Amino acid sequence: MAVLTCVLESMGSSCSRSHSLNEAEAAENGKSADIDRRILQETKAEQHIHKLLLLGAGESGKSTIFKQIKLLFQTGFDDAELRSYTSVIHANVYQTIKILYDGAKELAQVELESSKYVISPDNQEIGEKLSEIGGRLDYPLLSKELVQDVKKIWEDPAIQETYSRGSILQVPDCAQYFMENLDRLAEEDYLPTKEDVLHARVRTNGVVEIQFSPLGESKRGGEVYRLYDVGGQRNERRKWIHLFEGVNAVIFCAAISEYDQMLFEDETQNRMMETKELFDWVLKQRCFEKTPFMLFLNKFDIFEEKIQKVPLTVCEWFKDYQPLAPGKQEVEHAYEFVKKKFEELYFQSSKPDRVDRVFKIFRTTALDQKLVKKTFKLIDESMRRSREGA
Repeated sequence: MAVLTCVLESMGSSCSRSHSLNEAEAAENGKSADIDRRILQETKAEQHIHKLLLLGAGESGKSTIFKQIKLLFQTGFDDAELRSYTSVIHANVYQTIKILYDGAKELAQVELESSKYVISPDNQEIGEKLSEIGGRLDYPLLSKELVQDVKKIWEDPAIQETYSRGSILQVPDCAQYFMENLDRLAEEDYLPTKEDVLHARVRTNGVVEIQFSPLGESKRGGEVYRLYDVGGQRNERRKWIHLFEGVNAVIFCAAISEYDQMLFEDETQNRMMETKELFDWVLKQRCFEKTPFMLFLNKFDIFEEKIQKVPLTVCEWFKDYQPLAPGKQEVEHAYEFVKKKFEELYFQSSKPDRVDRVFKIFRTTALDQKLVKKTFKLIDESMRRSREGA
């Protein structure tokens, strides 16, 4: 009897363990099914996200476009994000002064009219101090005292003369804007504005991405895009290749104002010629055979001013340009010439079976929020039509 009781107890214990194991397996299977369901949902969601690749040479304005997307179609920058730009903006000020001060000294040695570039004796000591700060890895925050020093150097006739030669010295586009706002930048409770952030210059390293809908976050039913921005400098371009697969459209940014400037990383190469070669290379990539191309002829605001002073013919690619009389008509004439050059390059670089892919050209100014918003809505419409016709 005792043996039978033992056997029965043993069987009960075994059944209990088996029941526990079945419950554990069921729970595990349930979790696995949940994970599979989530993966399937995410995969389906991913299929409805359209991948945009933002390409272009360094200084073409890609990062500004990227920031505009965040401001226009997402929630923008919160106070913490805005504050994080304070050190960047102050660094831009110091870097600008260093470029101009060092540039003036160099021009004073090599130019025929060298006296134009000689800093006034009263400002030389200040210039040396600010140049030394501009060469550091860590910059002090702008104080009211340092702002007075920056103003003295900026207003020096030799520095203004040097600034007019900015195209040969890598002077950033944001220079004038920040110099006009120095007092505000040095306030104790300074919080960068949206405009400040858009003007702030930081070179893109690696890959950054942003997801958005041109209808904005509050409106449903719109197409969803994921935009990838990759550093444009030569040493960053090797990171582009792994992003090329599965792209729904390429947005290529070309700074048309840089026809008289040299590369930051190679001062023997004209920026427009570099853009031409890069656009040609991207067009010929096999993975983009059927991919729509959106070309942004960017920095039109700077181009509009520059074309009145610097002829297009300083760029090898534009040697055959025939200017009109100065004025607004000349600006449009010059722009249409540049646009035609890019159109010709597109058709020359595209195989016959690729020329029917979507190709659109947009005149852009990355700092102009309304224009950027309008441009992305036009891109959205174009891509919708392309998908519906496919």
